[in-house]
Amino acid sequence: MNMNPKAAQNYLRTKVMTATPEQLQLMLFDGAIRFGEQARIALQNKHYDQSYKLLTSAQKIVTELKNSLKPDVAPDLCKKLTAIYNYTYRKLIDANLRHTIESLDEAMRMLKYQRETWVMLMGQLGKEKAGRAAQSIDIPEPDPRMENSFSVQG
Repeated sequence: MNMNPKAAQNYLRTKVMTATPEQLQLMLFDGAIRFGEQARIALQNKHYDQSYKLLTSAQKIVTELKNSLKPDVAPDLCKKLTAIYNYTYRKLIDANLRHTIESLDEAMRMLKYQRETWVMLMGQLGKEKAGRAAQSIDIPEPDPRMENSFSVQG
């Protein structure tokens, strides 16, 4: 079943507007990977105008990923991620200029690895948030009157 373009646009807008920062980051990875996979097909078919647009979109997303880093929070990690994003960006440019699928494949490997790492981190953060939330719930002690009111008969 295909959604009409207006409905699809509204759905995407709602999805983005209600997403957590972690989910937005995942959407960026997904978008870059999707553009890269489409660009690979375009390159294979020698549709260079199409591959140019798709690779440029992937490059913009990688730039956004790099610009979203917060070096004041984790300087060493951000330095490493900046290097990864710069490398990925250069590979996308190489694929775009030289029409090389090998460069695109290398960029895609990096993006997919980063995405997998992000998903694992989100899972770990989710567990930690759930644990903190569970510890902060103020559950009153049972009232003896409550216990007396329950009867289990077989």
